[in-house]
Amino acid sequence: MGINRIAKRVDANQGAVISALKAAGFEVEVLSKPVDLLVGAGGKWCLLEVKDGNKPKSAQQLTPAQEAFFVKYARFPLFIVDSPAVAVAVVTEFAK
Repeated sequence: MGINRIAKRVDANQGAVISALKAAGFEVEVLSKPVDLLVGAGGKWCLLEVKDGNKPKSAQQLTPAQEAFFVKYARFPLFIVDSPAVAVAVVTEFAK
């Protein structure tokens, strides 16, 4: 199977989200599955799923695997973000 067949699609704004989080002083690790990012803030970790806010809401839906993950781990800090500004705001609030 070629690399193009197994490569995960990344939302167009994920790079900007990562850059904004790092500029705000957060630690960021790209996970890809089951969600996009592991973010360190204030001595704690949270998980972010990045969606492209420029796409219609119907194109920003969680995959079935992501939905199952969010249900199974609902007691942990999991967030869906759709822009760099939202990502920084969510993580800043989480770090308090």
